[in-house]
Amino acid sequence: MLYINSDSTDPHYNLALEEYIMTTIAGDEPIVRLWQNRPSVIIGRYQNTIEEINPDFIEKNGIAVVRRLTGGGAVYHDLGNLNYTLVEKTAAEMIDFRRFTKPVTDLLNRLGIPAELSGRNDMTVDGRKFSGNAQYISKGKVLHHGTLLYESRLEDVQEALRVRGDKIESKAIKSVRSRVCNLTDFMKEKIPLAEFKDMLLKELFQGQPFREYVLTEKDQAAIQRLVEERYGNWNWNYGASPKFNQEKRRRFAWGELVVRLQVEDGLIKECTINGDFFSNADLSDLTGALRGAKHSREELERTLRRVGLETFFPALSREEFIELMV
Repeated sequence: MLYINSDSTDPHYNLALEEYIMTTIAGDEPIVRLWQNRPSVIIGRYQNTIEEINPDFIEKNGIAVVRRLTGGGAVYHDLGNLNYTLVEKTAAEMIDFRRFTKPVTDLLNRLGIPAELSGRNDMTVDGRKFSGNAQYISKGKVLHHGTLLYESRLEDVQEALRVRGDKIESKAIKSVRSRVCNLTDFMKEKIPLAEFKDMLLKELFQGQPFREYVLTEKDQAAIQRLVEERYGNWNWNYGASPKFNQEKRRRFAWGELVVRLQVEDGLIKECTINGDFFSNADLSDLTGALRGAKHSREELERTLRRVGLETFFPALSREEFIELMV
């Protein structure tokens, strides 16, 4: 196994490093990484940023907003939050969270904290969330990463993330603060974060020998290019969106799907697909195929058959998707 250590707390750099690990460093050996970010909101790949944040609080407090490579929902990071990453070879095509969260829950259970994987991709204690997880599968490799709220400022989690009413009501809760928790809330004797980090690292290695991979100057230069071209770029983190005259959204067991269309003279001129879902396909292939199509059920049915909707959303029928478009 390989261990990659980085003391950077810059979210732009850390997410660029993750992409570089996935595309360049990762080979036959599994890779483990633990890392932290200064206060920041990390947006899921397919989310509409402005719908997920409280811009006044973000600007006033100098909080970074960065889009990650993986799908799922927005999460808040600060130095009281510990992130873990695992990258390895895989023959799987479907996302599997339990395999990667089990070492975390096993460690916490031994510490007397009844943690479990709950719902789609969260880890919880007594129904309260302390971890959100996301995955990305590409070219025979899987990247899994997750947050661990250890001693974060939960009031900042609430203020930074703009949570819509339908998300709150669907979980029968009253606020973000009431449904998240710190792991230290459940410790009889608080373990310093640095000590917990060492314990988690040993758990993730599962007793296997490991060696540290030290980033070279060439690596650092390539990561910095990714920062400049993607993770530090407004177009990636926010994106300039055209005006839309139609928007429909629906929540499924596997995540929320939001379809926005600009239709002129009966033709689809622009199309975006957002949400907190997970997908390993390039959605630009789908939205590109829809642009220029007639805004009719028959034409959409033909287009979706041709492009293969199941490639992008295996659990979504064409009928369900068309209902979001007409």
